[in-house]
Amino acid sequence: MPLLLVVDDEAHILQLLKYNLTKEGYQVIEATNGNDAIKLTGEKAPDLIILDKMLPEMDGFDVLRILKANRQSASIPVIMLSARSDELDKVLGLELGADDYITKPFSPRELVARVKVHLRRGQMLSVEDEPAEVEEVRINGLVIQPEKYEALLDGVRLELTQKEFELLHLLAGSPGRVFTRDILLEKIWGYDFEPKSRTVDVHISYLRQKIEKDPANPKYIETVRGVGYRFREIH
Repeated sequence: MPLLLVVDDEAHILQLLKYNLTKEGYQVIEATNGNDAIKLTGEKAPDLIILDKMLPEMDGFDVLRILKANRQSASIPVIMLSARSDELDKVLGLELGADDYITKPFSPRELVARVKVHLRRGQMLSVEDEPAEVEEVRINGLVIQPEKYEALLDGVRLELTQKEFELLHLLAGSPGRVFTRDILLEKIWGYDFEPKSRTVDVHISYLRQKIEKDPANPKYIETVRGVGYRFREIH
């Protein structure tokens, strides 16, 4: 039975989430502030975290930064909650490593559906894709080691988020193949976000900053205008 950590300082939100999630068969633990959220994550290793942006003492983005910087918690899916629908907030959350972003007020049914998607995605990565992912990828100084969830560039370990690593592995595993944004959303996130979502573009931008000497003139990841992205074939 999956264990979910719900982090929110509003009692009625905690009650609403716990009721709907336990009804679906999930175990739910709660935290009302960032420090407790980080502590519980370390102690209980939840399968997924639902994290409110506005928290006392430490906001949700700070909590997210800490969780994603810790290798033990970096791979745990995080769904951010926020009362703000500002696109910049959504983009920042995704840049920091959030897997999804839901604006309050939200539909409990939609949130439960998204929880199921991310948990299913995690199971697919750990079970169905395991045989294919053990193969190491080596391209012109770039080494991708799926079994370790690590990538090296010229011998230096890259500090990648889970989604950045998955994007890099997918693209580099098929040099020359063009992946549309819709395909990348489906394969990496498990389903489509809003039609105008910049999720893929934001993650590609941050990935380029980590692997390209000149992100404005990328050597590895090329943009195919109006379509998507591809990993350049290097001979």
